Amino acid sequence: MSIEIERKFLVKNNDFKDQSFQKKIIKQGYLNSDKNRTVRIRISDKKAFITIKGKSNDSGTTRFEWEKEIKLKEAENLLSLCEPSIIEKTRYLVKIQNHVFEVDEFYGDNKGLIIAEVELNSETEKFKKPNWLAKEVTGDIKYYNSSISKQPFKNWK
Repeated sequence: MSIEIERKFLVKNNDFKDQSFQKKIIKQGYLNSDKNRTVRIRISDKKAFITIKGKSNDSGTTRFEWEKEIKLKEAENLLSLCEPSIIEKTRYLVKIQNHVFEVDEFYGDNKGLIIAEVELNSETEKFKKPNWLAKEVTGDIKYYNSSISKQPFKNWK
């Protein structure tokens, strides 16, 4: 059990790929995507997890998170019970000074959307912004994975 503090940004180019030290293929779905709580099933390469997240605070930076590793076969079975529209993406990890940015490049119905997140120790913690970051979207619910599973990027105007 923990409190997650993160900021989220759109990404304006692919420069992050050259700076990445690791990438993972992720497939995830939502058993529950209520605005007050989400229950997510994720397969990341050959590992699987169930995650519960609470509602974000007013700024959108902080929320409760609980995660547990589960068996791969269990996750595959649970994905079949998830709400429609499974999310598929590649996550690139990029170290910038003391922080690691997670940059998600989405596929399928969300192709063309690239979002970077950085986890922080406090809401006021300073961090260096790489030149490939664009507009900050922290707290904008439409950019939450649980939202783009319902309203995919391809349908945005």
